[in-house]
Amino acid sequence: MNALKSYRNSLILIGAIVIGAVIGLIFKDRATVLQPIGDLFLNAMFMVVTPLVFFCIAAAVAGIAGTKRVGHLALSLVGVFIGTSLIAGILGLIGFMLVPVLAHADVAAITALMSSDAPAQQGTIGAQLVGTFTVSDFANLLSKKYMLPLIVFSGFLGFVATRLEDRSAGVVRFFNTGRDLMLKMMSYIMYAAPIGIGCYFAATIGQLGGQILQGYLTGFITYTVIGLVYFFGVFTVYALIAGGPAGIAAFWKHIIPTAAMSLATCSSAACIPVSLDATRLMGVSKPVSDMTVPLGTNVHKEGSVIGGVFKVMFAFALFGHATTPASLLAALGVALLVGTTMVAIPVGGMVAELMILTIFGFPPQAMPILLVISTIIDPMATMLNATGQCSSAMLVNRFTHEPAATKEPELVAAA
Repeated sequence: MNALKSYRNSLILIGAIVIGAVIGLIFKDRATVLQPIGDLFLNAMFMVVTPLVFFCIAAAVAGIAGTKRVGHLALSLVGVFIGTSLIAGILGLIGFMLVPVLAHADVAAITALMSSDAPAQQGTIGAQLVGTFTVSDFANLLSKKYMLPLIVFSGFLGFVATRLEDRSAGVVRFFNTGRDLMLKMMSYIMYAAPIGIGCYFAATIGQLGGQILQGYLTGFITYTVIGLVYFFGVFTVYALIAGGPAGIAAFWKHIIPTAAMSLATCSSAACIPVSLDATRLMGVSKPVSDMTVPLGTNVHKEGSVIGGVFKVMFAFALFGHATTPASLLAALGVALLVGTTMVAIPVGGMVAELMILTIFGFPPQAMPILLVISTIIDPMATMLNATGQCSSAMLVNRFTHEPAATKEPELVAAA
C-alpha cells in the first residue's frame, strides 16, 4: 500500500496520458478541440517557471555558499561525482545511438505542429557559447527562451548575496520566501497536470498518430537495459576498484536494502538512512559516508544523467536534429548538467526539459513530451541514483585512504 501511494501521482499522470493517447488515436484530427485546454496548462507553467527557477537557484546557491562547507574530502568527492556521471552519460549515449528511439518520426509534421520561438544559435563556436550562457539585455532573462543564462545569473546572485556579511541574512530570507511562494503556486498548477497533459496528448497524438508512443516504448526498453547493465556491471567495477574482490562481495551483500527502498518509495532522499547503514557495512568510514551520501543525493544522480541523454536524443529525433560529433558532445554536456545540477533544485526535472529544448533551439511547447520521459523512467532512475551513492562512497573511501568503518549500522545499533 505504501509503495502504491509513492507511485500515485505517476500512475495518475500515466493514466491521463494513456486516456489522451486513446482519444487521439480514435478521434484523430477531431481531438484538436482539446488543444486549448492543453495550451492553457502549458502557459500557466511557463508563466511561473521563470521566477520559480530564479528563486530556487538563488536560494540553493546562497544556502550552500553560506555554510562554507569545505574539507579534505571535497576534491576526491568532486572527482568521483564527475567521473561516475561522465561514465553514465557516455554509456547512455552509446545505448541510445545504437537504438534510435524515433527511427521513423515525421519530422515535418512535428515541426509544423510546434512553432519554434527559441533563439537560433548561429555564428562561431565562441559566439554560440556566449549566446548560450549570457544575454545582451536583462529583460531577456525574464523569458523562458533563455533558461541557462537565467540559471547562471541566479546562481551568481545567490553567491554574491552571501558576501554582504551582516546584510546577507535578509536577502537569503527573501530568496527562500520567494522560492516557497513560487513552489506553492506551482503545486496548485500541477493539480491540473493530468487534465492538461492528457488533453495535450490527445491533440498531439490526434495529429501525429502513434509514432511518439512507439518512441516512448523503445526508449523505455533501451533505458531499462542500459540501467540494468549499469547496475550490475558498472557498479561491480566500481566496487572492484574500491576494494577488490572483497569490495564486490561487500557491495552486493549490502546494497539490496537501498535498491528495494528506492523502488518502494521512488525517492532518493528516503534512501539516505538505509544507504548510510549500507555504506558502513561495506567498510566506508563514517566521515566519508556522512558527506558522500547526503550530498550525492542532491547533486549526483547517475540515473538522471542517463535519463538526460534519453531526453536529448529523443528531442534530436523528434525534430530531426543531426547527430554530429559536436551535437553529441553537447548532448553529453547537457546530460551531465541535468544529472549533477538541475537535480539539486525542487523543480529540476521540469527546468531540465525546458533547458534541453531552448539550448538546442527546439520549441518549448514540446516540454510535456519530454516530461513524460521522467515519469516512465522514474523507478529505474531512482534506483540507480540511490545505489550510486553507495558505490561512490566506496570509491571516495578508497581514494582518500580513510580507515574502514566498524561495519555496525547506526540504525540497527540504535534500535
